[in-house]
Amino acid sequence: MPNRRPQLELVTPAASPEEAAAVVAAVERFLREHTPVAVPVQERQNPWLRAALLEGTGREPDAPSPWGDPHPWGA
Repeated sequence: MPNRRPQLELVTPAASPEEAAAVVAAVERFLREHTPVAVPVQERQNPWLRAALLEGTGREPDAPSPWGDPHPWGA
């Protein structure tokens, strides 16, 4: 995964290089701690396989299935 975080730089005539570095470090730490965690995308079941399983068990397509699929066909 590429690093998409911008390179931070504080430009101000009133701050010393140490103060600027401290502010940038604090902002980078804040961004690291508050960035949402990337969650892997859950693969959807093949609709043809789902249809075959429902047909094979005599279930209706709009009813919840026993395979952990709480949503009807529109899911």
